[in-house]
Amino acid sequence: MHRTPHLLLATVLGAGALAAGGAPAEASPEPPDLPDLPAPTGPTGRDPAPDDTVDGPPGPTGTAEQRSPDPTGTASPGAGGASGRADVKDADGRSVGTFSVEEEDGRSVVTITVKGLPDGFHGFHLHGKGVCSAESTDPVTGGPFSSAGTHLSLEEASHPDHTGDMPDLLVGRDGTGAASFVTDRFQVRQLFDGDGTAVIIHAQPDNQANIPDRYSHPEATASPGADAGAMTKGPDAVTRRGGDSGQHIACGVLTER
Repeated sequence: MHRTPHLLLATVLGAGALAAGGAPAEASPEPPDLPDLPAPTGPTGRDPAPDDTVDGPPGPTGTAEQRSPDPTGTASPGAGGASGRADVKDADGRSVGTFSVEEEDGRSVVTITVKGLPDGFHGFHLHGKGVCSAESTDPVTGGPFSSAGTHLSLEEASHPDHTGDMPDLLVGRDGTGAASFVTDRFQVRQLFDGDGTAVIIHAQPDNQANIPDRYSHPEATASPGADAGAMTKGPDAVTRRGGDSGQHIACGVLTER
């Protein structure tokens, strides 16, 4: 019952003391004006660092604009496109594998699987004609499938810079092998021109024309009309043609899917 009058009396006395010029002995001077600061926005009441993120799913705006752009700039992630497939057969017509290619995010994804082939590394390439005739003999190697023509090349180049030059295919001791990789050397639609495209597997490894200068060979093998007695260094004509990968042992015509 008496708390209110006492509180009122203390308030009046305090006001009177201030009016008389008195001040508490421990009072500090009023701080200078400071610029307004934004209110804390962190989940725990602290100011977040520039790279802090809030737990939980993003709001309606999210952070999509902060994502790295697609490196090709041609398609959204996961977007698919054209595709092709080939049934790869040996000279006896026996199926020894499959080759597929599909466009994804503006690049071409290549996949090959084989069975019943000799173990070791094998060169394999895309060739510029979609014809696999085992009776068509290569004049250089004597092997079949010369009907597939030379390596696919959308512009003037030497091996291993042809459009159709691929990494070597490794086959295990059980005769099976598989490889998958991504390339931007071509788009799938470019494989289905008027001549078509074939995939060729070779008997030997492709050395990718990697011939160090410490090796030499007759200049006549490097270019027609060269001095037969002179020596030269680097890859010769056969190496620049196909990486010394030898005869064709399997072929498949690429068809659009």
